[in-house]
Amino acid sequence: MRALVTGGAGFIGSTLVDRLIADGHEVAVVDDLSSGRNRNPHAPLHVMDVRDPALGSLAEEWRPEVVCHLAAQISVRKSVADPVHDARLNVEGTVNVLEAARRAGARKVVFASSVAVYGRPAVIPVPGDAPTDPRSPYAASKLSGETYLSAYSGLYGLEYTTLVLSNVYGPRQSPEGEAGVVAIFTDALLSGRPTVLYGDGSQTRDYIFVEDVVDGFARACGPDGNGRRFNLGTGLQTTDRELHSLVAAAAGAPDEPASEPPRLGDLPAMAVDPAPALEGLGWRPRHDLPQGLKATVEWARDRS
Repeated sequence: MRALVTGGAGFIGSTLVDRLIADGHEVAVVDDLSSGRNRNPHAPLHVMDVRDPALGSLAEEWRPEVVCHLAAQISVRKSVADPVHDARLNVEGTVNVLEAARRAGARKVVFASSVAVYGRPAVIPVPGDAPTDPRSPYAASKLSGETYLSAYSGLYGLEYTTLVLSNVYGPRQSPEGEAGVVAIFTDALLSGRPTVLYGDGSQTRDYIFVEDVVDGFARACGPDGNGRRFNLGTGLQTTDRELHSLVAAAAGAPDEPASEPPRLGDLPAMAVDPAPALEGLGWRPRHDLPQGLKATVEWARDRS
């Protein structure tokens, strides 16, 4: 198979590129390098914004069978501060990727979405058929991407699968910018800097290891799951306080976070039901949280 991965120099994207190449596929990467960096010498890198009209010509030349679209503006807070910029990257960019896939005669697009599309769900773990309730420009832009996928499928027969990602963590995740809390805790605890819990530490999230996520993408590149949305998560809730203790244990550091007031708008709880992904893609998470954190901390320690 020949694949094009947008955002393929980023945290999740570069891990996916490595997986696809290890599986024997040919891969090309499109990334503007605003946050990622070129990693795999076997995947040609095209430094390009996904809104660039030249993406269509590149795709026609490369002729990918599958396009994995991970490039995005990922910050909820930035989307609230500048919703126009968010829409340009996440809506206009996604449409440009779909046009490129259509022009290239691609069979399928695999799209990275977010639990943000569910808003404040009534049921946790969030079932695969839960109603969407976007409450930020970021969530709205991701949901818009899903709508465009359906439109292109109806118009042109372009297959697609949407993967809704819970809180992804693992090696290569940066503690800078809109970082995951695992990367933030890991970086601080390994360097002896203070850590902070917001509120009473009871907020929960569903943490999924990056290698499990890319396994979902690799499976979705095949014929299964056409026209469907799948949650990639564990279904398990871990509190902020529990997570800090686990990261501290893996890092061999004191488990003594400071406390600050809760942040406005943070969800009190989130987890997603991965059962439909097992039925539709044969996918299940393989790493429990202590395993994944051990690998993450070891990578961060070797890097420092």
